[in-house]
Amino acid sequence: MTGRGKSLEPLESTRMQPGNLTTVRQQVPLGLGHAVWCARAVVGDDPFAIFLPDELMYGKPGCMAQMVEAYNEVGGNLISVLEVPREEVSSYGVIAPGEKKGNLTEVKGLVEKPKVDEAPSNLIVSGRYILQPEVMGLLATQDKGAGGEIQLTDSMAKLIDTQPFHAVTFQGRRFDCGSKLGFVEATLALALDRPDMGEDVRKIAAKLLG
Repeated sequence: MTGRGKSLEPLESTRMQPGNLTTVRQQVPLGLGHAVWCARAVVGDDPFAIFLPDELMYGKPGCMAQMVEAYNEVGGNLISVLEVPREEVSSYGVIAPGEKKGNLTEVKGLVEKPKVDEAPSNLIVSGRYILQPEVMGLLATQDKGAGGEIQLTDSMAKLIDTQPFHAVTFQGRRFDCGSKLGFVEATLALALDRPDMGEDVRKIAAKLLG
C-alpha cells in the first residue's frame, strides 16, 4: 500500500464493516441524558458503552480497554474518572468516592457541576461509560437538571443503590477537544508522539516559536 492508502493504515482497526453501524439522531438539544435515551431501541436489554467524542483519552491500553478489564472483574456500571484541580470541578460531573482498590473506586454518589465548596471530591467523570440498560428507563422520566438539561449523571446516581457502581481512574492522558485550545493541544501532542512525524513536528514548532 502506498500514497494516500498507506496514510490511512492507523485507522484500519477502527473501520466499521458494512452493515455494522446504526445511527440515531437527537432532534432537540435536551442534554446528554436525552441523547443517550434516543438510542434506547438500539441498546435494548444489553449493557452498553458510551464514548463522548469531545473527550480524547490517549493511553495504551486505551481507556475503554481498561474499563472492560475492570467490568470483567466487578460488573455493574462503570465510569472513567480523572483527578483535576478542585477549582475546576464546577465544569464536570463529580463522584463521591467510597472504597478504593488500585485504579478502581466505589462510587457512592454523583453530582453534576457542583459548586467548588460543595463538591464531594475532585474526581471528575471523563467521558467514558459502561452502563446497564436500566438507566434508559430512568432517563425516560428524568427531570431537567443542571443547565436546564436532562443530565445522564442524575439518572446514573439513581442506580447506585441498586447496582454495583465503580469508577476507573484512567491511566493515560485526557484532552478536552471541546475547546479550541484543547483541540490544538491534542493534535500537537499526538503528532509529537508519532514516530513517523514527531521529529518533523518538533522542528516546525521550534521554527514557529522563533
